[in-house]
Amino acid sequence: MLEPQARNTAPAAIVAALMAAQKEEDALVLLLPSDHVIQDRDGFTRSVKSGMEEAAAGQIITFGVKPDAPETGYGYIETTGHGEVLDVARFVEKPDRETAQGYLEDGQYYWNAGIFLFQAQKMIDTFAQLAPDILEACREALDLARTDLDFLRLDNDAFAKAPGISFDYAIMEKARNIKCVPLATPWSDLGAWPAVWQHMDKDSEGNAVQGDVMLQDTRNSYAQSIDGKCLALVGLDNVIVVATSDAILVAAKEHAQDVKAITERLKAQARQEAVYHTRVYRPWGWYEGLVRGERFQVKCLGVKPGGRLSLQSHFHRAEHWIVVSGTAEVTVGEKTTLLSENESTYIPIGTMHRLANPGRIPALLVEVQTGAYLDEDDIVRYEDVYGRGEAIASS
Repeated sequence: MLEPQARNTAPAAIVAALMAAQKEEDALVLLLPSDHVIQDRDGFTRSVKSGMEEAAAGQIITFGVKPDAPETGYGYIETTGHGEVLDVARFVEKPDRETAQGYLEDGQYYWNAGIFLFQAQKMIDTFAQLAPDILEACREALDLARTDLDFLRLDNDAFAKAPGISFDYAIMEKARNIKCVPLATPWSDLGAWPAVWQHMDKDSEGNAVQGDVMLQDTRNSYAQSIDGKCLALVGLDNVIVVATSDAILVAAKEHAQDVKAITERLKAQARQEAVYHTRVYRPWGWYEGLVRGERFQVKCLGVKPGGRLSLQSHFHRAEHWIVVSGTAEVTVGEKTTLLSENESTYIPIGTMHRLANPGRIPALLVEVQTGAYLDEDDIVRYEDVYGRGEAIASS
């Protein structure tokens, strides 16, 4: 299921419940974040099974992690009672260190793992009571959803009506039918770079690296070069350095959680780095930005066998395509030709055009764009085999 835009976790949770209820009204839904490390699968399975009876009876099960340190980066769950399933007294926001130390010593507080187990129809009823606006918008988005290859794409306009709010805020902090199951397994949240560093193999100085990295007099740090460039760290301690082709992050490890603030600033400035990676995947293949300057941009296009870009035109840019490998079927205006390696074509501004790969191996091309406006929303789509409309940017 594809969300047309980010609306936080509450809309995602209710869409999951609605989809599950379509198949089986009393189905159980296990809701999990994607950035966790749970290596003991058997222990995790036992924890989930221990909450299934209560979930089937209408309780919302949250899973807690026994804290081993006064962690200030996690929310907490205060519980009462003992055993495999505990009562929940309240949810607590990320505390300061002194408060977190008190929670650790108390023994009845657990880290909020953000993992939940619930019956589908019961969750729908809970949203109807506590967050009816989210339920209404998401039900409409699902009713109007359309198939896109192997995915179900929610309706954009309907989904946009749903408030962007977390599942914790919308439901868990208001509901009364909540139980907590302590996780009987080691757990880690990889929501920040220090957690990635923690789980990697390290050298004798406590450094973890990925990619082409050179270290000199550096300790307890994480360094990653994603796109092949040589990255060198000299005389540093306890830092995070991540280099990609379009952005570089340098942060003190203790401030790694603050990266989110930079992301919000990038979004506020409508910067592309907050939205697109340099390589963007599409149903027909992918494209990757190589260089961009004043009135020009160079991309690499990879078109998979049988892939076909939409028949389209642009108001503000012309394009040159050069075939590097494979075979490309190129339509420019009324003319369609086959291009092979080292052959090229030119598409004037405003001309309808299309690129396809009729061969059995991927086609690789270099695209040079020139013009006054080069962003991805300069596109008019006339025909598309993947059923996409003008609202979906790019080829």
